Amino acid sequence: MNKRPVETIMGILVLAVAAFFAYFAYNVSDLQVVKGYTVTAKFLKVGGLNVGSDVRINGIKVGTVIGQSLDNEDYTAEVKMSLTSDIKLPTDSEVAIVSDGLIGDKFIKIQPGNGTEFLKDGDVMANTKDFKTLEDMVGEIIFMVTDDGSKEN
Repeated sequence: MNKRPVETIMGILVLAVAAFFAYFAYNVSDLQVVKGYTVTAKFLKVGGLNVGSDVRINGIKVGTVIGQSLDNEDYTAEVKMSLTSDIKLPTDSEVAIVSDGLIGDKFIKIQPGNGTEFLKDGDVMANTKDFKTLEDMVGEIIFMVTDDGSKEN
């Protein structure tokens, strides 16, 4: 009977330490959704991009993917992103879906443009590059190797 209060106190202590570590890991791992203005980009294929994926400029996280949907008119994938409000992107910025390494997580890479007009909340980014699968890249390499540059008439 004397062990039950000690076991209860130890259990509460273990749960408190576990909660602290979970809170610490969440804050350090940069998993929070970036809050700011939202923009949308349209792609032909997203290749495994998920809601919650990073949006990066030069490897620095500046946003988060907050939604994906299919456009019912032209059947393109619409990706909605939330970008931090202190980043002002020109309207001619290039958006691409890339991956960390060969089998890494997918994220959105933004290459800022040189325009003088900047994106506002709700704008659609027009300059996009679709995700290239491994099969696409191998096909391009095979085509480059087998194409001898001559054309038959």
